[in-house]
Amino acid sequence: MRPRKLSGLLKKGDRVAVSNITGREASKVTVASQQYAGNIVGGWALGKGGQTIEVPGKDPVPVFATCEELYATLPKHGAPNKIIIYSPPEAVYGEVKEAIQYGGDRLHTIFIITENVSVEVTAKIRQISDEASVDVIGCNTLGVVNVHDHVRVGAVGGEAPEESFKPGCATIISNSGNMVNTIAGYMQAAGIGTHFGISTGKDVLILTPLVEFLKLAARSDETRLIVLYVEPGGLYEQEAIRWMRDTGFEKPVIVYVAGSLLEGRRVALGHAGAVVEGPQTSASGKMAAFDEYFGTGHFDPDKRIRKSNGARDRPRRGIRVTALHHLPAAAMAVCDALGWDRDFPIRHELRLNPWFLNYRDLADELPHALLLRPGHIPEPYRSQFARQMKVSVGLSPVRRDLRNTSRASSLDEAGQRIYGYSLTELMSKHSFGEAIILYWTGELPRYGFEAKLVEMGLIASLTNGPGTISAQAAKLSASAGNAPNTGMIATLAAIGTVHGGNGRQGVRYLLKIFTRLNLKNPYDPGPDIDVAKLAHETAVAFKKVKDAAKDSGVDYERIPCLGHPVFNDKPVNYDPRERAIWEAVQQTGRTNVFLDFYHQLARALHDVGVASRVWAVNVDAALACVWLGVCWTALMEKRISLKRAEDCAFLGFALGRAAGGAGEFLDHQDYGSPMDMRVPASDCQSLTRPRDLPKGGS
Repeated sequence: MRPRKLSGLLKKGDRVAVSNITGREASKVTVASQQYAGNIVGGWALGKGGQTIEVPGKDPVPVFATCEELYATLPKHGAPNKIIIYSPPEAVYGEVKEAIQYGGDRLHTIFIITENVSVEVTAKIRQISDEASVDVIGCNTLGVVNVHDHVRVGAVGGEAPEESFKPGCATIISNSGNMVNTIAGYMQAAGIGTHFGISTGKDVLILTPLVEFLKLAARSDETRLIVLYVEPGGLYEQEAIRWMRDTGFEKPVIVYVAGSLLEGRRVALGHAGAVVEGPQTSASGKMAAFDEYFGTGHFDPDKRIRKSNGARDRPRRGIRVTALHHLPAAAMAVCDALGWDRDFPIRHELRLNPWFLNYRDLADELPHALLLRPGHIPEPYRSQFARQMKVSVGLSPVRRDLRNTSRASSLDEAGQRIYGYSLTELMSKHSFGEAIILYWTGELPRYGFEAKLVEMGLIASLTNGPGTISAQAAKLSASAGNAPNTGMIATLAAIGTVHGGNGRQGVRYLLKIFTRLNLKNPYDPGPDIDVAKLAHETAVAFKKVKDAAKDSGVDYERIPCLGHPVFNDKPVNYDPRERAIWEAVQQTGRTNVFLDFYHQLARALHDVGVASRVWAVNVDAALACVWLGVCWTALMEKRISLKRAEDCAFLGFALGRAAGGAGEFLDHQDYGSPMDMRVPASDCQSLTRPRDLPKGGS
């Protein structure tokens, strides 16, 4: 490597450029890094030349079209000597080659963030970087942070590096980038800060192995203690142990080896390089190698290391911990045994501080000793959470790249899973309705009758006769001679906000009314919620809005899911599909407060003079009420988003109607005539008079 000490990897005054800088992850990290360190001089992205990355409170970061343009435009004293590669795996080699070509002797180090770069490509990168005397960190590094100089490259430390990293004497070297942050937090609990945080990466082949970082740490006076996070796979640790033993490495090492619980289970840690190939590369093999080097067993937090002049009693070489939360105790034991002062007074006790608890039914089954009490939410998060609870309903999801990832499904050697539940067990022990609720909400239903109501909603949605828009779409597809799946596609394509979307509007409408009430259980609302009174007040308020709009000649927002063009000729009207669902609710001995409210509201609107008849509560209302009942607890406890609850009601209609469309398609395919859905020309009317094209050229 070019540097002699850790500071040669990254220091104040280094200039950083970012490839693919306008990408979602790269641009986000660029902003956070620029606010923390201010060391990014530019970046490049094909077709994005001339743009900028805006950074609050700082000058924008310029974007160039190519790496060549970046080096040609920036003055030599301002050109980058560090490059971060954020490009996809197939583009990494080309990006590295161009960076070396145009960076020349100005370029010292390349950090490759990209994961799953092939061994062949990585080997080629090794060759061209060695020829150019350029150091390459990665692949799959999260970056490096120099805490003393307050600079970083990559995303180590996340959006708030100051929270994870306080200046101190420990250098953290980790296969996992996120573990650098975690370990730094643990070390603060021991009064020990961080000198350097290094994510080596954990691809199948990494370009700067552990031993090279240890050589730099050995020459860095600011580093007194090394903390390692090690994963299975590769022989890098054996190489490092051999070097430490041969050279008499003097700085103590605390190491945690992950992955022992997965041994023999044919399951690997998430990184591409965490693949065991032989006993030496397994977690247990690496543990044994470190224990042999240290000359002692693993760290026991209940056993004090005696302070002594005898080498046998002192952790001269270091110690291995079996759990991450033992790191502070191990670090304090090492410091005490070696007579070292802490970097700063211990600022907080390391203990579980759960901000939120929700055991649900498990609270009655778990031993009391395992039930935690709610912890203290520190500011500013406590105030932010209080505001959030007042103004919102439902989860606000944290977004991430889900290209090859899913929370909802998985596939392993045991088979398919839905939110962790075996698909075959669901098939044998649960109904279709229960499986749908699980897949759409992430949770199995709390009450058995919910699945039955969902299935009734699917049946109710199958058809509204051959003349409805969605049925016509399926028949048109059959008439045109299409394949069966297109009948279902055509059915779904003919569903929209006017036809089929009322259920979503119904959920939104009900939430406006019920979220201001202290409703815990929609199936047992309790005496504090007077549904008849609530419906009357809602009807009176709606009449005022309608009358005012009529007087002013403007439109007004209607109440969704009331009325039906077919069931609308009696003094009191009912949609028979909705009635069947309501009767099923009553048979459970419970209620559905939302559907009860709709019934009361339909009558109240008639009583206050809004309607001349009692409107039918249509099937869309029933679907909205069924799905809102299913989702209510998860919504109030912010386990699902508001949009998901709204969409479930719409999907409950769409799934049933798609199956119904398939039925119409099959019937029309068997008994209809080709092209019989075509409207004869004689029945078509034109609203535009014939016109002649203008003479001459265009």
